Amino acid sequence: MRTTKDRIRHALGFEIIGLLIFAPLASLVFNYDLFELGLMALVGSVIATVWNYFYNVLFDHGMLKLRGDVRKTTPIRVLHALLFESGLLLLFLPMIAWHLNISLWDAFIMDIAMSCFYLTYTFVYNLAYDRIFPVPNPTAHSC
Repeated sequence: MRTTKDRIRHALGFEIIGLLIFAPLASLVFNYDLFELGLMALVGSVIATVWNYFYNVLFDHGMLKLRGDVRKTTPIRVLHALLFESGLLLLFLPMIAWHLNISLWDAFIMDIAMSCFYLTYTFVYNLAYDRIFPVPNPTAHSC
């Protein structure tokens, strides 16, 4: 399994790169001020960073228990990304509605659009990360 240091590098890299791509893009797509969406994205990024760390620890422990290995196949990567984004959607939806002063339905539509972006980004980022920083020997059980 990955070390704590590696998990922190993974989570911070994910959030920083994602934020730099997402905030300007979302400002254009949703027609909100960059500062307003950037602030929302930054707070969401902090929530996502904490969620990312704990989610990946739990996911890896589950894979180790069920498969005896933490290396992800393509179908497992898809499942990993879908479950991560679903959990984040539940955590983030009320904040979007409150911060932008919009209905829960409008926040849900916006969150779905954000989730579609991050779903794709999550898959690509994790694929690239695992190629740049390969998973250590699967028999090593360090956290």
